[in-house]
Amino acid sequence: MNKDDKHGSLPLPTIRRYPAYLRLIRERMAAGDEEISSAALAAALGIDPVLARKDIAMMGIPGRPRWGYPARELVEAMRHALGWDNATDAALVGCGSLGHALVGYGGFAEQHLSIVVAFDANPSLHGQTVHGVKVRPMREINHLVRRMHIQLGILTVPDSAAQECAAALVAAGVKGIWNFTSVQLSVPSDVIVQSVDLAQSLAVLSHKIANRQRSEND
Repeated sequence: MNKDDKHGSLPLPTIRRYPAYLRLIRERMAAGDEEISSAALAAALGIDPVLARKDIAMMGIPGRPRWGYPARELVEAMRHALGWDNATDAALVGCGSLGHALVGYGGFAEQHLSIVVAFDANPSLHGQTVHGVKVRPMREINHLVRRMHIQLGILTVPDSAAQECAAALVAAGVKGIWNFTSVQLSVPSDVIVQSVDLAQSLAVLSHKIANRQRSEND
């Protein structure tokens, strides 16, 4: 099994923890540390040290007892596993409040993600510039996405427009959609959808808060 095959088989829970590991490792590197242990990462994140050790071991980077792993090599390996070692251009569809916020979010640069064009159905937005990105009419999706060789679409439209906009992105050739609507999109099998359901996340958070409050009042 080569390195890329191994990274392709990483468990999703491990993939979800890697961004947190990367943030902590970068902080330690900025402080002058050249090596970091899985135990230190586990303590900082409040997770089981065995779990952290297994996550780090999947990168195939040898460590030294009582010293840890070479921080720079670990960062490079994790970025490669996440596909963050190559720049990714994205097209955003839906320039409402959430779309504006995502276009202006500077943290995407650390993951080499760049929103290079935005689309919206509202004619009053066409031609406007949002954080340096020009808003285009929906009719230009097919032409511009193909011309710019964009593989990733970000969907921040109302639920009622989600499927139609997803279909437009698929027709334009994107291979992945980051879906911020609550709609379960229907797309071809060769297109990957990653959904971020804000209402679902809020429901989980509210439920946990309510349960804690009930426990404290008992």
